[in-house]
Amino acid sequence: MIKETLFTLGSLYRDDLRVTGYRFGSGEHAACIVGALRGNEIQQMYVASQLVRALRGLEAEDGILPGKEILVIPSVNHFSMNIGKRFWSLDNTDINRMFPGYDQGETTQRIAAKLFERIRGYRYGMQFASFYMPGDFLPHVKMMDLGYQSPELGFDFGLPYVLLRTPRPYDSTTLNYNWQVFESQAFSVYTTATDEIDERSARESVDAVLRFLAARGVLRANSFGPGEPSRIVTEGELVAVHTPAAGIYRRFFVPGDRVREGQVLCEILHPLEGDTLARVVSPVTGRVFFAHHAPLAKERGVVYKIIRE
Repeated sequence: MIKETLFTLGSLYRDDLRVTGYRFGSGEHAACIVGALRGNEIQQMYVASQLVRALRGLEAEDGILPGKEILVIPSVNHFSMNIGKRFWSLDNTDINRMFPGYDQGETTQRIAAKLFERIRGYRYGMQFASFYMPGDFLPHVKMMDLGYQSPELGFDFGLPYVLLRTPRPYDSTTLNYNWQVFESQAFSVYTTATDEIDERSARESVDAVLRFLAARGVLRANSFGPGEPSRIVTEGELVAVHTPAAGIYRRFFVPGDRVREGQVLCEILHPLEGDTLARVVSPVTGRVFFAHHAPLAKERGVVYKIIRE
């Protein structure tokens, strides 16, 4: 393993931002894995750190095939993480909306440019990503439907679902999108949690990445379990469930649970009087893909996404 500072960004009032990378093996730029781009992505940083630990052990056992290099970057935005903010601490901008970056631009544009300069050109790019809404996901792999992707490659992760997203205009500045434009096969790997550590889904995610690297001929052997048979779904197949009222949120189902049409998914309580304002029922029969987990729910907010059976 080679530990190196990939780039440094000077700061007037704090220590410099130093982004650290861990290289395993040597030769072809086979795979790059990026952890936390946002300051609340504690789980994503943790999963990447556990991947570093696993790859260090595999390298010591000659488990990386000759001529293959793997780069892991556990954290990019630890400035914001140190003060508990999701986005860049000074101007509240999102690094993952700044790619491929601009080296003469605003701070987050320069960070994105410096990072992308170091990680473009890898055959496979993987990001441990988080969603913009607070909640829990069924572990899955997401790919942008740009015409460059090979969705069947997502099966090699052994996670239950490979989600194909039709990009919207704002997706064009994300890491996943730009990796694909610059001819990497790009995957966003979603675990159950974001701002807290979930050990089970962390282990699943590490095993999924190692399983993929073994299937793609980067690691020598696959001893990470067979995983699950994967199914390709599109975002159009996800049924969003909205709340009719705002209030205290009490949920009854978590990602992975199967629900029936008409079954009560959650209750919304009056925040001052405790009465039940609404019982939210499932419009379809299917499997819970996403579940809101914050204690408060907004009116018309999405609290569940269900894969219709």
